[in-house]
Amino acid sequence: MTHLPGARHGTDDVHPLETAGTVIVTTVSSDSHTWNLVFLQLLLEERGYRVVNLGPCVPDALLLSECLRHEPTLVVVSSVNGHGHVDGLRLARTLRAHPGLATVPVVIGGKLGVSAVAAERGRQAAALLEAGFDAVFDDGQEEDLRRYLDTARAAPALTGARSGALGTP
Repeated sequence: MTHLPGARHGTDDVHPLETAGTVIVTTVSSDSHTWNLVFLQLLLEERGYRVVNLGPCVPDALLLSECLRHEPTLVVVSSVNGHGHVDGLRLARTLRAHPGLATVPVVIGGKLGVSAVAAERGRQAAALLEAGFDAVFDDGQEEDLRRYLDTARAAPALTGARSGALGTP
């Protein structure tokens, strides 16, 4: 867990003096990459968020329990291994099945599949949105994530945004 300037140190419960909210950053359960999580953590902290970085290979049940513990304003799921689509479908359904997390914005991005075909990536994004993600960011869409964070609504250039998600009809 990251300690922000102004936070009380030495306790399990870190409370920054003022933040934009708490964001949980994680990978899918099959993804062991960490550099993407560090990048996301720094990006979010620059925007004033308190970040709880769960690290790689996070089981769905652990993410669920940490979401209930921290009550995040946003959950960011990153995948680099190409299995984000498969693991993400299961993860979204797990989170959305819990009443306390039904309305928490959850986004996913990175290398979500192994197909180089744009139409297939579009189908995967649509399936992830249907499963419960609020936004899907294809690999290399860091600027779209920044816009999403800065405007607190779905950016127009997203791969996809679920109807009813932040700022969508």
